[in-house]
Amino acid sequence: MKSAVNWALLGLVIERPSYAYELAQRFDRTYEGALSLSSTSHVYTALGALSDRGLIEELAGSRVGRQPKPRYRATAKGREDYCEWLVGQLADDRRRQRLFVLQLTALMRDPATAQATLDHYEQMCLKEASETPLDRAGAEADDTTGLTEHLLREERRLAVGAKLEWLRYAHAALNALTSARGPGR
Repeated sequence: MKSAVNWALLGLVIERPSYAYELAQRFDRTYEGALSLSSTSHVYTALGALSDRGLIEELAGSRVGRQPKPRYRATAKGREDYCEWLVGQLADDRRRQRLFVLQLTALMRDPATAQATLDHYEQMCLKEASETPLDRAGAEADDTTGLTEHLLREERRLAVGAKLEWLRYAHAALNALTSARGPGR
């Protein structure tokens, strides 16, 4: 399953059994700015796909009342597959970073362009750092929402710091290469 939306919905079902419309509302609140649904009907399609794969199941007795709303919960297979998918995201992130470095080497014959690209990347990192709110020492980490916000801020802070450190190294390495080549080469 390749859909990040489907995986995100599975995560919400793992967090708390829900019915489709409730999932759409939780999805919008949780993933605002990171993922979006094309429409609320996307949730119904995703629930069908998740159910067909044995990742969720309908809770028995949840179709009661005038307008029955089936509630879904994750299966053991759903929780296991979700954990595997999460770990796989780290490998994808590492692959994207490696690809960036490999593609950056296409600019090495033109050091000024390579340096300008690194400068632009650095400006983007600094902008991201300036938009990251300062953590209040995890004081609000007593509940799930507070802990989530705390973890997001810390991940962002550490990731930007690592990128800035790599950029310093890349600038120095490019300068050393340029110096070794000599002027005009």
